[in-house]
Amino acid sequence: MSLRDALRIPSREITDESVYRDRRRIITALAAVPALGIAGCAKADAPAAPATARIDPARMRAGFTTNETRTTYQDVTTYNNFYEFGTGKADPGRAPRTLHTRPWTVAVGGQCAKPGRVSFEDLLRGLTPQERVYRHRCVEGWSMVIPWLGVPLGDALKRFEPTSKAKYVAFTTLGDVKQMPGIAYSSLDWPYREGLRIDEAMNPLALLTTGLYGKPLPQQNGAPLRLVLPWKYGFKSIKSIVAITFVEHLPYTSWNDMAPDEYGFFSNVNPAVDHPRWSQKTERRIAGTGSKLFADRIPTRLFNGYAEQVGSMYAGLDLRKWF
Repeated sequence: MSLRDALRIPSREITDESVYRDRRRIITALAAVPALGIAGCAKADAPAAPATARIDPARMRAGFTTNETRTTYQDVTTYNNFYEFGTGKADPGRAPRTLHTRPWTVAVGGQCAKPGRVSFEDLLRGLTPQERVYRHRCVEGWSMVIPWLGVPLGDALKRFEPTSKAKYVAFTTLGDVKQMPGIAYSSLDWPYREGLRIDEAMNPLALLTTGLYGKPLPQQNGAPLRLVLPWKYGFKSIKSIVAITFVEHLPYTSWNDMAPDEYGFFSNVNPAVDHPRWSQKTERRIAGTGSKLFADRIPTRLFNGYAEQVGSMYAGLDLRKWF
């Protein structure tokens, strides 16, 4: 069976029945569910990084690659979430190529000394592209290993000289219904928005991404510009970015706003903190071999296996409250 055929199999046949194929249906059921036990953090600023947090360059570089088997280009580009182009896993890859990525500009503003609207080319000018082979873990319980191409997010952000009031960085996706027909449906409060604490954005693992497998990002994977944050669940890695804003207080983020008891602001991969509807202790790596879409389950690691690179940012933090 081909991957295309596999993608037509109902989700209950390829994942646990408790894991929905898309999160829209999860949210629809919230009204009938009793109060959940995990505390949300949408209404209060997240704790700052501890003053003792330090980045070890050698450990950081060790996190830039992995010897794990890479997910195929075919699978990476045909099994993913991008609701702006449909809620099914195969929908974004099958969608008409309506996204116009040239020219592309990004509006940068807020608490910084050099705000402005910059072109895609100017945003990246002078920064050397790097390939990073990262593990990718979806909150839904599946995972991949992907060779991304991009530049350190922090290097790009520093050019705008964020001030001492910049405690967080907010990101916004394009919200043009003509280019992204999926936003005609009210599954989320469009445009899609995400945010990071400033130290998370400046962490060397955070990648401002322009490609995968040595090729420019395709539409379904967030062309032409997205984040990749390998220690967080995939929905934090916002796609098709058109605005970056340095802010003093916790920014609005789409899934956290819609269901703060299910999707925390940090959304760090943590096998000890289950989603209210399924366990996060294990994951299914996308296999894409023969007739089998998923490989056998494997244990999920804290921070997706990047604890040495990012753990110090959350020292002393209650990872159940600030999930």
